[in-house]
Amino acid sequence: MPIVIQPATLAFDASGTPFSQKFGDVYHSAESGPDQARHVFLHGNDLPLRWAGTRIFTIVETGFGLGLNFMATCAAWRSDPARSERLHFVSVERHPFIREDLAALHARYPEFNDQSAEICAAWPPAIAGTHRLHWCDGRITLTLVFADVIEALRDLRLGADAFYLDGFAPDRNPEMWSPTVMKALARLARPGATLATYTAARVVRDALAA
Repeated sequence: MPIVIQPATLAFDASGTPFSQKFGDVYHSAESGPDQARHVFLHGNDLPLRWAGTRIFTIVETGFGLGLNFMATCAAWRSDPARSERLHFVSVERHPFIREDLAALHARYPEFNDQSAEICAAWPPAIAGTHRLHWCDGRITLTLVFADVIEALRDLRLGADAFYLDGFAPDRNPEMWSPTVMKALARLARPGATLATYTAARVVRDALAA
């Protein structure tokens, strides 16, 4: 029986940073969500250099959240003359925002206005399962999987070139960082695949080493 998807609730902490009431954690650093996306996830995976000249580059993300990592990645891909022929971005999200709340959050990041408009226009309802969105004549594909992370990763059939691990803190959302999840990611990895995450928590290092 399909799970019931409970959308995320729009909320902010005392600093005005988008905040998850369910997990008691922020969606990104208080300084800058877009800068965190670029520094941690793109640079952490040596992008855009690694996609240069490839046919298709596939990224798997745990935790879509506000979509800042996706938008930062798309902006870098679109501006890179040496980009891959296609970009496939796969993101697992158990608690997606509804369209209106996502649009309200994106208004805080004007550098992504154009991409936000594209995403919000195509944003699917909060129904469990896989939702595919396409842009640039099919050269950019966003595959959203609204499901529990273990179930979602188990059902994926693809080869990933890079991983963005961006769930809430391990002590707030331990399932996202479990050895089971790390083994599922390893199964999807192509030779030479890389991984980036913002956390240095011991539990994550141990899970990655398991």
